[in-house]
Amino acid sequence: MSDSEFDLDLDELSSAEDFLEYFGVAYDPAVVHVNRLHILQRFHDYLDGVAEMPLDDEARRALYAQQLSRAYDDFVASDARTEKVFKVFRQLEPFSVEVPLTELFKDGVQHATEI
Repeated sequence: MSDSEFDLDLDELSSAEDFLEYFGVAYDPAVVHVNRLHILQRFHDYLDGVAEMPLDDEARRALYAQQLSRAYDDFVASDARTEKVFKVFRQLEPFSVEVPLTELFKDGVQHATEI
């Protein structure tokens, strides 16, 4: 099966700006400059979440445009740190650890009254 014209067009797109312009999504260059990789990754994630991809090129083009616009809008209203698109942002989330005071003074550690 040969690639459709839509698939061939997609192969030519390389930057966030290329995708936004191709799909006719109006954008602020300042937002894209700071969030380009995050926008493209979110776009990819949204496409992965589509239950059934349309076979018709026009329907796929419309769906892609909708999902790209949605991904871009996420970063207009928020930022990369808040959106946590990439694993590195999720790894650094704070967590709490509870250690009972009795555990702090076990195994030969001096008692607070001996210090």
